[in-house]
Amino acid sequence: MHELRIATDLAEIVERYASEAGWQVVEKVNLTFGQFIQVVPDLFEAAFREATRGTVAAGAEIDIEIIPAEMRCLGCGAPYIPAGDLHACKSCGSEEIDLIHGKELYIKSIEGG
Repeated sequence: MHELRIATDLAEIVERYASEAGWQVVEKVNLTFGQFIQVVPDLFEAAFREATRGTVAAGAEIDIEIIPAEMRCLGCGAPYIPAGDLHACKSCGSEEIDLIHGKELYIKSIEGG
């Protein structure tokens, strides 16, 4: 369950940010995950709740945006969205591909006071 490790790392970042800002409470954390990070939102939220227990972020609302995977063929240059587990280029069939989106993992914003 890699959600716990990601939640623990993000909780540390959120707590540090809140401390530096002098906040008493973190109200909301807006997150972005790429599709290939393969985070299960419910599991992540439970892990984040555990990681922030007893901190200023303990009751924070979690908003998760999942960015769909997008690839570009290195053979013909066509951008495309992969279908299921098949990642070959839809235009030419090449398996020489570059991932444009899908591995993102970041905090968009933190709200509190």
